Amino acid sequence: MKYLNKIVECVPNFSEGRDKAKMEQIIDCFRGVDEVNLLDYSNDVNHNRMVITAVGSPEAMQKAVVNAIGVAVREIDLNQHRGEHPRMGSADVVPFIPIRNMTMEETVLLAKKVAAEVSKAYDLPIYLYEKAASAPHRENLADVRKGQFEGLAEKMQDPHWKPDFGPSEPHPTAGATILGARNFLIAWNVNLNTDNVDIAKTIARKIRFSNGGFPCVKALGINLADKGQVQVSMNLTDFTQTSMQQVFDCIREEAASRGVSIDCSEVIGMLPLEALANTTIHYLQLKDFNLNRILENRLLE
Repeated sequence: MKYLNKIVECVPNFSEGRDKAKMEQIIDCFRGVDEVNLLDYSNDVNHNRMVITAVGSPEAMQKAVVNAIGVAVREIDLNQHRGEHPRMGSADVVPFIPIRNMTMEETVLLAKKVAAEVSKAYDLPIYLYEKAASAPHRENLADVRKGQFEGLAEKMQDPHWKPDFGPSEPHPTAGATILGARNFLIAWNVNLNTDNVDIAKTIARKIRFSNGGFPCVKALGINLADKGQVQVSMNLTDFTQTSMQQVFDCIREEAASRGVSIDCSEVIGMLPLEALANTTIHYLQLKDFNLNRILENRLLE
């Protein structure tokens, strides 16, 4: 997409990971759209959630996201939704990330424009978070989503949790959407060879920053019923402060101390090459290695 002057990324999370027809309708909002490139999409039946990664011009991305949220509002009824992942809305979380020739201030402005449009078009409450947050207590996603869909009506009665846009009561089927601007993060899950979810929850508490763990790490312990396993589900909000290998080593040690091994890990969406390269450098104990010695990096110069 070198012809575009400004490029923004959007990684919307939708509360549907099981109904293929509904997911395809949402994905179609990003397919074949001028000045939008659909990079990735994935769903998880246990989480009952889908994550899309797309990049494009701010104007084209605004249109695509507004359309996708509209499909989610129409098709996803949270009264019937069951899944392991916390959720407040059918279109649950919609972050924008500046990629090229976009300042964070411009990205915040884009997020607010989308919030204003979708709240009016779909009669949908919108909360702004991260860099777009209207108050410090709204910056952290977990705080905004606390209580989830089921507790949303009561939460909205508190003046501290009045939506930034839209009505002051939840949408009857779509709840509320959390929308904002942030820096790049890595969404990453580690699956453990046990069905004891308490182990995953204990490890999540150990590693997440809010409980005294690693900086820039958010984590939950989740049950994967169809696999007979549990999962440590994470967001690394700044891998330069806490690396993937630091977290992985800690999870492996904590699991082993409880007689459990790691089955696999998975990245949701996209991640920077630097994050993987640094992990490889660590585990292979490469001496005096840097990113300039990766062939593809040199070809792009």
